[in-house]
Amino acid sequence: MFEAPFWIGLYERYDDGKYEVCKITFGAEPKDYEVYDFLLKNWKKLKFSPPIKSEIVEEKKINPKRLQREINNQLQERGIGTKAQQALKLQHEQNKLERKTKSREQREIEKERQYALRQEKKKAKHRGR
Repeated sequence: MFEAPFWIGLYERYDDGKYEVCKITFGAEPKDYEVYDFLLKNWKKLKFSPPIKSEIVEEKKINPKRLQREINNQLQERGIGTKAQQALKLQHEQNKLERKTKSREQREIEKERQYALRQEKKKAKHRGR
């Protein structure tokens, strides 16, 4: 699908009642065979979102007027988004938390290193060097 200014692909998978999704940015509009080739070559590298419980519901025949009413009601109640969007949002939040913890650890390590350098300078100065 097109999400300005890039074309993106959503890979979805259902496994034991769990739904996972992965978002890939392609850039220019890819051909069908390019998308399929990408899927075959990079399937193991894809990072899927955390699993969300999902129930696959069998669709029944619905009266067209009732269906139209339900569609109008859903359009009025614009929620958070589709399951894929919710799963991607959850994955994004987890990545953000991981980045925060890593950067915090890096800052602490750098502070300790700077402190150790200052202590060494103090000792060297005290010794008259």
